[in-house]
Amino acid sequence: MTLALGDRLPELAIPFDRTTIVATAIASQDFEDVHHDPGKAAERGMPDVFISINATNGFIDRYVTDVCGPATRIRKVSLRLGLPLFPGDTLAFVGEVIEVVDGAATIKVTGSHERGVHVSARVTVSA
Repeated sequence: MTLALGDRLPELAIPFDRTTIVATAIASQDFEDVHHDPGKAAERGMPDVFISINATNGFIDRYVTDVCGPATRIRKVSLRLGLPLFPGDTLAFVGEVIEVVDGAATIKVTGSHERGVHVSARVTVSA
């Protein structure tokens, strides 16, 4: 896919349940108890388990490659977490191309749920 400055990527909405949150934490080898044990999450002031940063990063990658195609290569990702994502949340990704240089495009990606922004990222890709 050829990306041009100002292109807007379509939204991708992903619903999350406890199983997905726990499975993605385990898959990324993040065994921090707040990602799989509701009691431990509650001890730390959270209403439930919440998604790990590694899983969030993986879902950003999925969004970009789903939209841009399987030949897309992710060259760089920088992200900043916002509000936690809990079971029952739906994470909606949107993106906009903010820079194109020498065949590489940088996409500003935002992932939001019902309470606000979960993650803001900049993803540089090439095809």
